[in-house]
Order: sequence, then structure tokens, then C-alpha cells
Amino acid sequence: MLKKFLFFAISCFLPLAVFAQESDLLTPETLILDVPTANVLDKYQASFLTRSYANGTIMESLDFGVIPQVNIGVSLAVYELVGSSDDIKVLDPDFQVKWKLFDGSLYLPAIAIGYDGRRYGYNRKTKDYLDDRKGGYITLTRELFTPGLHISLGANLSDFDRHDIYAFTGMSWQLKDYFSFLAEWDNINNVRDSRFNLGANIFISHALTLTGAVRRIGRGSENERVLQLRYVTNF
Repeated sequence: MLKKFLFFAISCFLPLAVFAQESDLLTPETLILDVPTANVLDKYQASFLTRSYANGTIMESLDFGVIPQVNIGVSLAVYELVGSSDDIKVLDPDFQVKWKLFDGSLYLPAIAIGYDGRRYGYNRKTKDYLDDRKGGYITLTRELFTPGLHISLGANLSDFDRHDIYAFTGMSWQLKDYFSFLAEWDNINNVRDSRFNLGANIFISHALTLTGAVRRIGRGSENERVLQLRYVTNF
């Protein structure tokens, strides 16, 4: 059953990536690593994001610019896909949506609202996730202090039943045409449960970006190394 499902998923998504045209536009980052920015894909653009992280998990996220200022997407993760385990598990698919409300001005930041259902750190024994979904959020993004330094901050409501509000902030600093530095402080409600992430982007082309990062820095065995590849296309 699992092999049939994986074959179906690959059969559906691979032709999209193969026949799509490389984007002619430099696309602002819609995510730093986990922190959403106020940027969105343009209409008729799509982003294919493949992320590899703890326990041999691979997550594929597909995001589309369906109408101006609105993006929708879906994500699917396979637990223990990489490695020697014979007992791999397809996790429940998640979805994401973002609406850019304001493009920003000379003095005001860009503003977007959205929902992100992606979760990380699955535990097979407890069937729980180490990181909850971001859920509903509002985010603001602006270039500050120096060219290439974009700062985002916002708040999110992960669980509508608990009504706990979390904050997040992050920065992306493009130092060269082919390199940018990433830093995030995410899931801020109390210091113990917050996450500090560091990473870097290498721009292989204007459409293809390789990202390496470390998540949950300072949390001992919960530290996690992440490698991801993002490809932006036009349709």
C-alpha cells in the first residue's frame, strides 16, 4: 500500500517539476526556515521545497500563487524514508495558505496573514510531534538598517482550543549574490519551549536554493540538522 501511495505521489508531482519553466523573477523568501515572511509567490509561480531532517524524514512542500497576493500549498512527510529502516511511515498531509494584505511602504512593513499546518519531530512511539503546527499567524516583514537585511516578526495561534499565543522573529541577511545568513527565534511563549535556529542559503541559480541549518540550538538531544532544496518555477 505504501509503495503504491509513494508511486502515485511521485507520478503526480514529478511531471510538474519537469515540465515547469524556471522562474525569470527573483523570488523573495516566503519562509526564512520556520518563520513565515510577508512575501508571497507571484501569480502562476510555484515553489517545490524538499526538506530532510531528523530520523531520516523527508518532507515535500508545494506552494502555488493562485491569484495575486494569495498562496496555497500542501505538504507531505515520510518518516524514516532515508536510512535502513523497513518500517517507513507516511505522515498525515498538511496544508498552508497565505494572504498578503499590504505590500509595505517607505515607512511601514509588508503584512500577511496565513495558516501553516506543517509539524516537525514525529515520535513513532507516542505518535506525537515535538513541534506543533504554527497554525494561524500574522507576520510583518521589512528591510532595515542595511541593504539585504530583511527582518520579520509576528504572532501565531497554534491550537485554537488552548488559545495560547506565540511570537516569532527572524532575519535573512543576503551578504553576496550567492549567499545569505538566516537566524530565527521561534515559538516564543516561554524560554524553555522557544526555538533558536541558525542557517544559510546558497543560491545555485535565481530559481534554485540550497539551505543548511540547525534547529533547536541549545536544547541538547533535541538539536536537529536540516538540509533543504527549493526550486521556483513558472507555469
